[in-house]
Amino acid sequence: MNRMNGKILIVDDESEIALTLAHLVRREGLTAVLASDGPAALQLIGAEPPDVLLVDFKMPGMDGVEVMRRAKRLDEDLPVILITAFAGVRGAVEAMRAGAHDYLAKPFNHQEVIRVVLRALGERDLKRRLNTLSSEMHQNGSLREILGPSEVVGRLIADLDRVAKSNFSVVILGETGSGKEVVARAIHQSGPRSEGPFIPLDCGAIPETLLESELFGHERGAFTGANQQKAGKFEAAHGGTLFLDEISNLPLPSQAKLLRALQEKVIYRVGGTRPISTDARLLAASNDDLQRMAESGSFRRDLYFRLNEFTIRIPPLRERKEDLPYLAKRFLDITNIELSKAVKGFSRPAMQAMLAYGWPGNVRQLRSIVRRAVLLADQIITEQELELNETVAPAATSDPAGRRNGPDGAWLGLPLREIVRRHTSRLEQEVIAQALRRTGGNKAKAARLLQIDYKTIHSKVKEYKTQIEGE
Repeated sequence: MNRMNGKILIVDDESEIALTLAHLVRREGLTAVLASDGPAALQLIGAEPPDVLLVDFKMPGMDGVEVMRRAKRLDEDLPVILITAFAGVRGAVEAMRAGAHDYLAKPFNHQEVIRVVLRALGERDLKRRLNTLSSEMHQNGSLREILGPSEVVGRLIADLDRVAKSNFSVVILGETGSGKEVVARAIHQSGPRSEGPFIPLDCGAIPETLLESELFGHERGAFTGANQQKAGKFEAAHGGTLFLDEISNLPLPSQAKLLRALQEKVIYRVGGTRPISTDARLLAASNDDLQRMAESGSFRRDLYFRLNEFTIRIPPLRERKEDLPYLAKRFLDITNIELSKAVKGFSRPAMQAMLAYGWPGNVRQLRSIVRRAVLLADQIITEQELELNETVAPAATSDPAGRRNGPDGAWLGLPLREIVRRHTSRLEQEVIAQALRRTGGNKAKAARLLQIDYKTIHSKVKEYKTQIEGE
């Protein structure tokens, strides 16, 4: 959208105010369209949505809040600026509670009107460009653009094309952050069920006690808190694809029920006795070697053989470094748009540092580091903006406040209680980091390993800002 072509719909029953706003908008080279009430405004929005809706809070008949709600049904991304007679905090709170993008208080400051309108236009434009990029990223034909131009990716796409047209169950193996869900979505979109739903479930993010309810649904009263009947992911995926991410986290009892559902194409909700027919293609992903787990007894062999009709292995980023410059540039371009910046690229030392780095978090980690670097950089990204040295530093080198731990004497001068607290926090931080490294960054597995619940490890990781592989 060119700012000069931006269209602003102004809705106010007071013609003098509407004309004043229209004059200000047109003076900026924008198009102003006027409506005197809500029904007339909604008719205009339905015919040709504007880029920004400027609407009076208080109008006879349909007020500004109701106009906004109905307008959002027609165009959910439409930025709405409410005009309110209540200046200051009260007006801001009322407008934002109602769901407005921003507000203007009467009497107007002309410069403020333009500032608010132009900001709304800019954010509308950014959303459109990001949505376009996101759509392109998830199209089948652009899978190579998502993963990279290397021969390794080419072979992976060839395997994907072969299996996508079938109804085979597929096991997708890859390290955390390597793009397993991207591959799963591409299989779904290229397959015979592409018109059906794609339903993902991260088996590592759901507490063990709730997994079966998530998978199969539950009846009202099946357990404490089950106040109403709920359909599970299997039912939601009927006619489409069910994607079970990190399936290695599925407890053995749940594995048995999953196998039965796949074989009989029938499920039972938790607490229910009525059989429910299901028809969903199953795609499963893991960052563990499922075959090795099946051989060791930690994963059911019969379920593994049922799932493993075809296997796709996604190589880690460190094994396909030729994709790295392309992916880094792609993430840079997307972040430039998001942040309205014009960072031109990477310095030679910065690119060499990225190529030498091991990328334990794979493509997801590369994306996070490039995004942060674009935020910090002015013209070009250097090694300093990448902060790769900090990324790989072990957690135990800092105390929770981020201060470097020096020799033993560094604690002198502090109260004993504070020294004990810091040492305890350091030990806890190091143990959690080691558990996460051992489980490949999987918080649910690490929680079970440390015999704590998922919420605890989640809050500890957040508190200590622990670097997790893939994040």
